[in-house]
Amino acid sequence: MSEIINTPDNTPSEKHPSADSAAIAGMYRNWFLDYASYVILERAVPYIEDGLKPVQRRILHSMFEMEDGRYNKVANIIGNTMKYHPHGDASIGDALVQIGQKNLLIDTQGNWGNIHTGDSAAAPRYIEARLSKFALEVVFNPKTTVWQQSYDGRNREPVTLPVKFPLLLAMGVEGIAVGLASKILPHNFIELLQASIDVIKGKRPNLLPDFITGGIADFSKYNEGLRGGRIRVRAVIEKQDKKTLVISQIPFGTTTTSVIESILLAVEKGKIKIKKVEDNTSSQVEIVINLHPDASQDPDKAIEALYAFTQCEVSISPNSCIIEEGRPRFVGVNDILEISTRNTVDLLKMELEIAREEKELDWHYSSLEKIFIEKRIYRGLEVCETWEQIIDTITAGLKPYLKILRRPVTYDDMVGLTELKIKRISRFDSNKAEEKIAAIEAELARINHDLDNLKTYAINYFKDLLKKYGKGRERRTQISSFETIVASKVIANNQKLYVNRADGFAGFGMKRDEFVTDCSDIDDIIAFTGDGKFMVSRISEKTYMGKDIRHIAVFEKNEENKIYNLIYQDGPRGAIMVKRFNITGITRDKPYDLTKGEEGSKILFFSISGVNNGPKVNVVLKPRPKLKNLNLEVNFNEVLVKNRSAIGNVLTKFPIAKVRSVGGDTSNAASSNAPSPSAPVTKAPLAEKTKTETTAEDKPSGTAKTQIKLEF
Repeated sequence: MSEIINTPDNTPSEKHPSADSAAIAGMYRNWFLDYASYVILERAVPYIEDGLKPVQRRILHSMFEMEDGRYNKVANIIGNTMKYHPHGDASIGDALVQIGQKNLLIDTQGNWGNIHTGDSAAAPRYIEARLSKFALEVVFNPKTTVWQQSYDGRNREPVTLPVKFPLLLAMGVEGIAVGLASKILPHNFIELLQASIDVIKGKRPNLLPDFITGGIADFSKYNEGLRGGRIRVRAVIEKQDKKTLVISQIPFGTTTTSVIESILLAVEKGKIKIKKVEDNTSSQVEIVINLHPDASQDPDKAIEALYAFTQCEVSISPNSCIIEEGRPRFVGVNDILEISTRNTVDLLKMELEIAREEKELDWHYSSLEKIFIEKRIYRGLEVCETWEQIIDTITAGLKPYLKILRRPVTYDDMVGLTELKIKRISRFDSNKAEEKIAAIEAELARINHDLDNLKTYAINYFKDLLKKYGKGRERRTQISSFETIVASKVIANNQKLYVNRADGFAGFGMKRDEFVTDCSDIDDIIAFTGDGKFMVSRISEKTYMGKDIRHIAVFEKNEENKIYNLIYQDGPRGAIMVKRFNITGITRDKPYDLTKGEEGSKILFFSISGVNNGPKVNVVLKPRPKLKNLNLEVNFNEVLVKNRSAIGNVLTKFPIAKVRSVGGDTSNAASSNAPSPSAPVTKAPLAEKTKTETTAEDKPSGTAKTQIKLEF
């Protein structure tokens, strides 16, 4: 029953049944948008200002809060961080281990896992950590930090940390939000500092990733880390001897366990023949692969097969997404470096300005104290009875020296002078006071010089970081360019192809039928049938290819130098046609006609050759009244190579008795499976038409020689 509600004029009205649904839909839309925004901004995507996700920022802030130079139990760090992070200890512990394994911001102690093998770290109560010297120098400065209240309002935490280094690009990041993802790959420490210097000098950087696991990478399609880019990373595989390979570096994102499992899976599927795999990895990767003694693959081909069928080669798709001014934005890594460098220069300027302000205050207080003591203004305070008289006496005493000072004397300044102890006044040394003021003035001059030459100061800052922390951080990933490996050319032959020509079936499961050739389970096979059709199909246990199979073989795409030579009859009473063609692009499991498609068409002659070494055949016609020339000679080298859909040239309109090759009978050539001879890829001349020409000397019927003359 519909609910009765009151309308604005207080008259009863029936509520529409869909009103509640509309209200719920509106709530869902708003709440989901709030949730998506929260995940994007507060969990998954890093901020451009410091390159950190919120959980990482809170961990580092918590460690700085606990910093005393000694190691802290990771369990204690997690507990202290929970004051700032409302998502539980597991997320904090995982993020802390990931930061520690990157060996940049945290000094670790204990078992922190192994990035090569994928072994996890020990429990938080067993391992310890502290901030590295590098982190203390470039990440923290409470004077330049913008603060906010923590989630429960009991503490304050940084909005972003004042990081003076392209930390986001050095560490990399990966996160999945609602409808949005970020994947920024790590880059080399030294190259980042050098590129930052180039940015300050006005040069455009060109950054390429560098992985802690090393490897060889092709960055030709990196696209500055933006969506649509792709890089390929390979393991470093060395030949120890003819039957032994050693993997010394693995691709980024893999472990020795996952690599070995992928190798074993490839062996199980017969894609590569390997006798044994040994994992000797400790601090360095060492996977020893013993090839099978009877394997047909040489070591070079085995290496290519490992790249083609295992995790020895992986493809990585970056997606450089960051948070800037409260919104997600897709920015290339070179632009991220420029933004980070400008942010660093601004922070350095801010630190210099704060230091100058502090030195100015120090100079002011030191000068004020010197005047107050040297000019014995403090003695006038002995006769003062009220606070007002004290302030007036100090004001009057300082008045002749106000021109010396660089800023006005405030009430707080005079309060500070009244708090000077007698012991300090009695031990005052004018010379030491002058030296202190002179040192402050020298420091102020240096700060002002750095502010006036801010670019030079920033360049020197980056050079100093490079000198202090760059040792041992050289590039590990080799930059290279390599072609895509065609899997069918490196896979081990792990199957055998069989055929039943009469019934039209072929496959590797028909072991009682005719053996054709060795092959692999990813090969395609091509079959030509007696009715002038062919089809290409992926090999399987048993596939129907068409009855009366005349030729079957492993099909290799885009082999323009493999030429098919064909003589066929178009229909039961049609003309005899001759054609040459190659087969490149095809659709699997689709029958193709090599004839005009007439019912009853049939193949009379079929062979495979190169472009320039086509066969020569004699075509013997059936005797007919008044037909004197029964022999036709065909030189396929003089027939133009066309595509498979061309109908060919008319050879004769008379019936054929048989076809003989020059030098032997080839009446059964249509069922030959001989491999095609290799030949250079060249085009044969175009044969536009043919005409039959009888020799000048007439010979008896059946022996007259008739030639096919090709006009060009």
